[in-house]
Amino acid sequence: MHIEPGVVEGAKIALSVVTAAGAIGYAAKLALSTVKQDGITTIAIRSVITTLLVFCFFEVLPHYPVGVSEVHFILGATLFLIFGAGPAAIGLATGLLIQGLLLAPADLPQYGMNVTSLLVPLLLVDALARRLIPAKTAYKDVKYGQALALSTAYQGGVIAWVAFWAFYGNGFGAENLIQVGSFSVAYLTVIVIEPLLDLAILATAKSLHQLKDSKLFHSRLYRAAV
Repeated sequence: MHIEPGVVEGAKIALSVVTAAGAIGYAAKLALSTVKQDGITTIAIRSVITTLLVFCFFEVLPHYPVGVSEVHFILGATLFLIFGAGPAAIGLATGLLIQGLLLAPADLPQYGMNVTSLLVPLLLVDALARRLIPAKTAYKDVKYGQALALSTAYQGGVIAWVAFWAFYGNGFGAENLIQVGSFSVAYLTVIVIEPLLDLAILATAKSLHQLKDSKLFHSRLYRAAV
């Protein structure tokens, strides 16, 4: 989902600063909520874990350029279910930044666009989960349909933001439409596969019931909402 250099240039990049500030600001609100509930040490540990995972997702899992961007297995919904919205948001933003600083400095001017494309869909997943998953259901017990809905919301949000930046930067010419379309179609494979990964990871978590009191994971992973 990385926006390629040159897609948005010049003064237009200023918009990404505004959208990123808004997304990071709301993510900070979610993180503060986690601090109030579980303490600053807990969110710090979870955030380190999510940051390392995101960095590995970007660098280790299969990824390939298609159209205006790259197709990645970001596992945003998975991070949300396992660690909670606040740590997931911190991990996505920080992992992306570290990748840019260490391995892809050419992507740093696009950081505002990329972090917006990652965080805003996560905020959508947070809101959707509240409506879709009953309070009496622990996240380890979510069904495929629920995982699919969360993954579709996240990946659909990523696709929508990538398309927005592409059209914002290069307009609605035929070539750009084809580039955006090819990226969107390629990302459909992620929407199909990622819920299966979610369920496999959650099944593993379910089998590790001895970790239900661990502060490493979101309390909702093993317990119904309070």
